[in-house]
Amino acid sequence: MRTVNHAASRARRKKMMKHAKGYFGRRKNVWTVSKNAVEKGWQYAYRDRKARKRAFRALWIQRINAGVRAHGMSYSQFMGKLAAAEIEINRKALADLAMNEPKAFKAIVDKVK
Repeated sequence: MRTVNHAASRARRKKMMKHAKGYFGRRKNVWTVSKNAVEKGWQYAYRDRKARKRAFRALWIQRINAGVRAHGMSYSQFMGKLAAAEIEINRKALADLAMNEPKAFKAIVDKVK
């Protein structure tokens, strides 16, 4: 007779089912459905941790572009001149300034012009 470690396999399933808590319908209480749903959720989570970084960078670029166009310059021109002036400030900070501190942002634009 073969030995089957029921305690370990039950613990493994319980651990996975814990992750399915709050899912709708059979996804929360049927092992095979639940396992697939949880694993797919982990795939989405992994992918979207990367996608979030891309989305935020795109948002910052749009905000900076809107800010510099108000001062008669394009985003690419501004970033080029920023690098030439050796001003090291990241896009996140620039976007925040463009939105919330227009005077400070204008000072940076005037400095690179």
